[in-house]
Amino acid sequence: MADGTLADTYVAAIQHDLAELPDGTTRVGVVRKPAPWFHAAVDENVPELGPPADLLEAVRTVEDELKMQGLCGEGAHNAAWDRTDFDERYRTYLEESPEAQAALEDLLGRLADGESLALVCYENTEKKRCHRTILREQLESAAAD
Repeated sequence: MADGTLADTYVAAIQHDLAELPDGTTRVGVVRKPAPWFHAAVDENVPELGPPADLLEAVRTVEDELKMQGLCGEGAHNAAWDRTDFDERYRTYLEESPEAQAALEDLLGRLADGESLALVCYENTEKKRCHRTILREQLESAAAD
């Protein structure tokens, strides 16, 4: 990356002033269908970089089943990721969706122009796996090429 920095955080960290972001960082939501209050915590939202609806639904279905079997919320969420091949399916979406590709190119251009960006969604990655970790890896890898 030329001059811009890339970070990621979750919305509650921003709301409670726990996110440590460099001054001037643009907070970019990467949520498919944000709750109305989400927009107050971010500067913009790029729904094309949120996981596709069918993948989110698959994870929710498995997560609900696992909770019914007694797993805690975080454990069910993380196990559902594995059972639905979330990582691979989300990476495939990023590579094959023209809308996601255009959004990635836009963010890469902004980073190359020196803008600092923070990817934002709902999950606290200290407890739950999150697509923004994959998204950040993809952006960092593309920027290094």
